[in-house]
Amino acid sequence: MSDALPGLPRLERIEEEWLDPALIEPVAVDWARRRGLLPIRRDGRVLLAGSPETSLEAFEDLALLLGLEAEWVQAPAAEVQRAIDRCYFQRAGAPPPPATPGEEAPAPRRETNDLLVSSADAPVIQYVNMILLEAVKRDASDIHVEPFVDRLLVRYRIDGLLYEQPSPPRHLEQALTARLKVMARLDLAEKRLPQDGVARVRVGAREIDVRVSSVPVAEGERIVLRLLHRESVRYALDELGMAPGTLAQLRDILRAPNGIVLVTGPTGSGKTTTLYAALGELDTAHLNVLTIEDPIEYQLPNIAQIQVHPKIGLTFARGLRHILRQDPDVVLVGEIRDLETAEIVVRASLTGHLVFATLHTNDAASAVTRMVDMGIAPYLLAASGRAVLAQRLVRCLCRNCRRETAMTADEAAGLDRPELAGRSIWTAHAEGCDNCLGGYKGRTGIYELLVISPALAEAIRAGAPAAELRQRAAEDGGRDILADGVDKILAGTTTVAEVLRSAGTTRK
Repeated sequence: MSDALPGLPRLERIEEEWLDPALIEPVAVDWARRRGLLPIRRDGRVLLAGSPETSLEAFEDLALLLGLEAEWVQAPAAEVQRAIDRCYFQRAGAPPPPATPGEEAPAPRRETNDLLVSSADAPVIQYVNMILLEAVKRDASDIHVEPFVDRLLVRYRIDGLLYEQPSPPRHLEQALTARLKVMARLDLAEKRLPQDGVARVRVGAREIDVRVSSVPVAEGERIVLRLLHRESVRYALDELGMAPGTLAQLRDILRAPNGIVLVTGPTGSGKTTTLYAALGELDTAHLNVLTIEDPIEYQLPNIAQIQVHPKIGLTFARGLRHILRQDPDVVLVGEIRDLETAEIVVRASLTGHLVFATLHTNDAASAVTRMVDMGIAPYLLAASGRAVLAQRLVRCLCRNCRRETAMTADEAAGLDRPELAGRSIWTAHAEGCDNCLGGYKGRTGIYELLVISPALAEAIRAGAPAAELRQRAAEDGGRDILADGVDKILAGTTTVAEVLRSAGTTRK
């Protein structure tokens, strides 16, 4: 397409430092998007950056609206749209993650609320948008709205812990609850039974699925929202915090032609992230990879993903049965919840498929006994099992404000490493700093990889208890989660308190 205004200077990229939220105050985000036009400030000069499709009238209207001397420039349409989203997000308080150069902005989908749009809607709608937008900016995974006798409590889950936010007025409870239920298409009249639904919101070009759960409590309805970023950045295996030896072993296992790889840990321990990172190591261009999940948390390229729908009969077991008729090479099962699913997983692995699945157990050895308790014959598990990866997430110390201290005797005893008492380690600054939250910033994983060696397979076949399996694994050179946590404490990555909070109960 030829330029609508030939001769204008051209920018290939609009840099972050050129964005000025103060310039866009009189400009509605919808107007800027429709016309592909944004005022920016470069080297002290105001520029009106438009796309090749932007009309002369739009440039003139914006110049008149701003009442400033401004130069006109052109940039690629996708770059202008990304800059618009970034600038309006900044006006809300923080910039979104930078877009990849050359990446096309995804087209907005229908029935999606855009949190950046300033509207004259009811105050409660604006308040809900503010709660959601602030949660997105702070990378919260969940939002809790909890009614009590004298107040309405709002909390965000950030890096695994809940943090209280400014409370809305108590009289807004019914309006706030109604708005959230409307967004998730829940029954407004039903206040006696729990309900679950899904809403979808946008922050510019970023789409977020919001899983909404409503439960009746003594003082009203308690609502929890789980935020799932559809365009979230996926991690590579070497970015998850695994020790080099563990990472090398896991990559060897990923090259196996068949078998079961289980990932275990409590809810929110990063199991799905690890599984997606493992799938990212596979040659998906030449392998048929299918997943069945509940919910689908990230969109994966070159991989078919199936969403479980128990209400219409699409369970893990039923979906998995049909997946096996799709000529798969690799299958990911979101969770093994019952004997039927477990049996199909084992059968699939024995017939030439590599199967990844998650299970809720405290440690790797317990995953074996859990499968046996479900009803899987030990000899089948010994034949099909490749490895079990147990994991937890711990918060990382802020490098700007962490403090050096000495490990106490009680801390060393809690880690089952009394010889470390008095050892110099790092701890969190209680007040934190401008770059962190309470002395911590971000999270990393601690891991235990149980490789099913011939000796371990023989122990499984003989029906050995979990304690014996742990002992056999230790004799094979395996290390438990607590040992990996100690390594990260000594490296200054996390603290004793974090490791004991997340993994201190894994030993029995």
